[in-house]
Amino acid sequence: MSVIADIVIVVLLLLGAGFALIGSLGLVRLPSTMERLHGPTKATTLGLGALLVASVVYFRARFGVWTAHEALISLFLFITAPISANMIAKVHLHRLRTGAISEPDSIAGPPPRPGGDGEWATFEAPRRDTPASTANS
Repeated sequence: MSVIADIVIVVLLLLGAGFALIGSLGLVRLPSTMERLHGPTKATTLGLGALLVASVVYFRARFGVWTAHEALISLFLFITAPISANMIAKVHLHRLRTGAISEPDSIAGPPPRPGGDGEWATFEAPRRDTPASTANS
């Protein structure tokens, strides 16, 4: 292998390992569920992506072949991670709203409540006399 390929592989491995470590620490150390979602869905996804690119570069430089396995793994990961995080967040917000769970305030403070200055619309019924409420009548 060439020296340039070795340097690229080492940099990608260190970058990927760093992102994976930071994402894993975020998953363990952050206090609330919504904050814990960012660790595995953002940093760990980028870390694994860098590790897979390092694998592609290694096999190309060492054996002279392109491998599709890493590309398929990356594609599957980048498609499923945001969707699963979105579903987990929706369930968590629904359970908070119905009072099924209680959670300590996060580092960012308490979440905005409906009816206040910071309104949010997850699982909220349409209000009267709005386009969404009159569309089905």
